[in-house]
Amino acid sequence: MLIETPTARPAAPETTETATAADTAAPAAGRRRHDDAPDTMALFGRLAGLEDGPERDAVRDELVTAWLPMAHRIAGRFRDRGESIEDLRQVAALGLVKAIDRFDPERGAFESYAVPTITGEVKRHFRDRMWALRVPRRVQELRNKVRVARRELTQSPGSPEPSVADLAAHTGLTEEEVSAGMEALESFSTLSLDAELSAGDDGYSLADTLGAADASFDTVIDRESAKEGLRRLPERERAILYMRFFEDMTQSRIADRLGISQMHVSRLISRSCARVRDEALGQRTGHRATGRPVRTCGTTAATREEREGC
Repeated sequence: MLIETPTARPAAPETTETATAADTAAPAAGRRRHDDAPDTMALFGRLAGLEDGPERDAVRDELVTAWLPMAHRIAGRFRDRGESIEDLRQVAALGLVKAIDRFDPERGAFESYAVPTITGEVKRHFRDRMWALRVPRRVQELRNKVRVARRELTQSPGSPEPSVADLAAHTGLTEEEVSAGMEALESFSTLSLDAELSAGDDGYSLADTLGAADASFDTVIDRESAKEGLRRLPERERAILYMRFFEDMTQSRIADRLGISQMHVSRLISRSCARVRDEALGQRTGHRATGRPVRTCGTTAATREEREGC
């Protein structure tokens, strides 16, 4: 509550002691803006002359108690911003303690020093502690500039919602920076995946609208990637892979059917799989620009094992 300063004085000075005391106290009362700003200059002077110890702590606690209502009043300015008033009062009290510890009585009135100190402490709390996700300082500053610009451009009744270009011209930012700040305006808090998005009987949560990874996509990608490499294999190697992986035949049965050794079947399977895998990953060496293998069956460049597999 503001204390009004008397604007008129009596036409003639009073001669009683009561009138003299009232005239003396009026200027002192007029210098205070709020009723929660006590006169504690004597305590601050005493605090400045004390060394660390129980006596200094007692004086400091007395100052904190005297000025705590002012800290609570400043905290009340930030209510309804997503933080409880109890927590805001705790932060403001911390700012008050810092102001008392740093105040120099010779620099002026304590209130003029404490108010910006406590306000800054509360604002830092919102900047550093209230974001659900850690946001870079630069993005936070862009958010504040965009928020202030929107308020200034829409303060007149009937003003339309400013566009990105309007905000950029008003703030001196680029349109990309304004867009980043506008996105940050909606990112101060997060929404639970269990939050209901529909109030009807068929209500669903946010998690119900999110897609899930489909393992079949990986299978399709792998199959299409290996298809070209399988086509390039010799017919016998393709037949061996088919009997092994699609008909689930053992290597011994495959060897008996083809009239070769089981060890040879094992080597052909390993070599064929490696060749297909390398081509699927685009890492196979020895390809010409057309993608055909340099080594072909029946040439002297082919290895003995490759000739046996042809």
